[in-house]
Amino acid sequence: MSAGLQPFLSDAVVALRAPTQVWSGRNGDVGGQPIDGVYHGDTRFVREAVLTYSTAGEASVPETISVGEVSASAVSFTALLRGIDDDWPDPKVRLERVRTVAPGVIREQLTVRSHLSTALSTNLRLRLVPDFAPLQEVKAGAPRAGTWTAKGDASTLRLEDGATSMLLSAPAAHLSSENDAVIVEWAVECAPHSAWSAEWTLEVDDPGLVVAPPGAEPRWRGIDVLAGSDSRVRRWVDRALSDLDALRLTLPDSPDEFLAAGAPWFFTLFGRDSLWAARLMLPVDPAIAASTLRVLARLQGTKTDPATAEEPGKILHELRAGELAMPGEGILLPPVYYGTVDATPLWVCLLAEAAAAGMAEDEVRELVPALRAALDWIVTSAGDDGFLDYVDESGRGLSNQGWKDSGDSIQWRDGTLARGPIALCEVQGYAYEAAVTGAALLESLGEDGSRPLREWATALRRRFADRFWVTTPEGRYPAIALDRDGRPVDTLTSNIGHLLGTGILDPDQAHDVARLLTGRSMMSGFGVRTMSTGAAGYWPLSYHGGSVWAHDTAITARGMAREGLRHEALVVVDGLLAAAETFAFRMPELYSGDDRSTTVAPAPYPAACRPQAWSAAAAVTCREILRI
Repeated sequence: MSAGLQPFLSDAVVALRAPTQVWSGRNGDVGGQPIDGVYHGDTRFVREAVLTYSTAGEASVPETISVGEVSASAVSFTALLRGIDDDWPDPKVRLERVRTVAPGVIREQLTVRSHLSTALSTNLRLRLVPDFAPLQEVKAGAPRAGTWTAKGDASTLRLEDGATSMLLSAPAAHLSSENDAVIVEWAVECAPHSAWSAEWTLEVDDPGLVVAPPGAEPRWRGIDVLAGSDSRVRRWVDRALSDLDALRLTLPDSPDEFLAAGAPWFFTLFGRDSLWAARLMLPVDPAIAASTLRVLARLQGTKTDPATAEEPGKILHELRAGELAMPGEGILLPPVYYGTVDATPLWVCLLAEAAAAGMAEDEVRELVPALRAALDWIVTSAGDDGFLDYVDESGRGLSNQGWKDSGDSIQWRDGTLARGPIALCEVQGYAYEAAVTGAALLESLGEDGSRPLREWATALRRRFADRFWVTTPEGRYPAIALDRDGRPVDTLTSNIGHLLGTGILDPDQAHDVARLLTGRSMMSGFGVRTMSTGAAGYWPLSYHGGSVWAHDTAITARGMAREGLRHEALVVVDGLLAAAETFAFRMPELYSGDDRSTTVAPAPYPAACRPQAWSAAAAVTCREILRI
């Protein structure tokens, strides 16, 4: 792989339990692909872990025959050791390698099973290469290994690079060093028709982590996930809940849980991602919505700081242990970064929905100061033109600050990029819903301030109807955004699906939007494309310009259902179920917008994260729509 290219993920196997993850090949070995490694927090601790066995004194490679993903945190690999087998065609010696990941701990159980009529003797050898490389450098395709030291004995070894460390234990093995690697060797003696087993464990530690694992089991264990007679729903929801369980995190000084955005790059708190994931999860776990709201309220902005994009009342974008650099893009994000225009109204919307779903009144009341601050930010940020917009004032932050945050995501139909400040259409929908539901929530609690919010929302709805709608050869629909000159950027995109259910559209407008989103230019058959095939910038493998994102499509289906457009919602859900089946029911972050009429499966977006919290949570939303 050339330096500077982001690693592909689509063919790799991952086992995870936030904040720890292991990426490997299908043979179980780590090191064959640029993404491979043992990660904890924002560090790759190990970049290679390769297992071989000896045949007549020479190393041989086990031949893999199966991979079984037991759960999000456990994977089994089965291989044959034909170099020490007999001459009969049936394989009689196999190796089972079961990897289990817990927070800060990786265990591998090795079992050699022999059906030979004679005793078997061989050596297993694990070559492990420590790394201590920053995660952001791995993502950039140019990782630099740290400088580590080792100390220990023949069965236990501690490796350290500054404050980060890992403890390697293998009680039945012999440990030694070889150049830049650690060697673990087992002498395998297996009687006829018997088995031999051993285990090695790696405990990793980074005291600088800003996140921590949860202390309890998820509340959704044991829920009934059956919806109708479609077995795909059960399989997708089962897999999604396992992944969501493995993505749960807390802050070090609080028991409140939230969902990390996704693996491998986003094992931390993200305002928008964590809020949407919790919102889509509401039907099975209202408690994680409440805890996510509390976590984000604790970190709510209190001052104005262009360097971090912090403003009073604003909800943060992401939390890291240190600065996050994106080489080649000119981006350098501070550890606590507020560069998001949508997280604040989404926080208000989630609080209102969580309260309606049964969040305890005393817990809601505790968040009233944060609610008021968030609502004040929404109204104040709307400014003179009355719309929420964004622009990076630091010169090194994100140029786009909605959910489509890539640099080329806001385009005109002719493919040229819109210039900011940018006012996204869906953000106005979120803001309208936040003002209306926030006002209702204040009123229900006996608090004042609801009337000005309703008046502001009414005016926003009117302004939106006057300014955002465009007519193109594809029809009449809301523009993706207004540019710096207040002109409606006329590309047809999936962003308009997020308007459904917010209340900013009237019923006829909602029907028109739903019709366009289920039409041929937007509906791939595997979900809603992020950009219409009629746009010059459309490309099925563009990150935000023609691909399909499961959460984006699920939000659209959810909005359709809220608008009473059940038929359209079911069309969208059917597409997601078809896609889920092709990905073995672990939905990636995104995939191609190729048409279902011309392909049996969408092409993977090879750098897509998986599991991704909001992609997994999409399964719960689809389940609920089918149950209506």
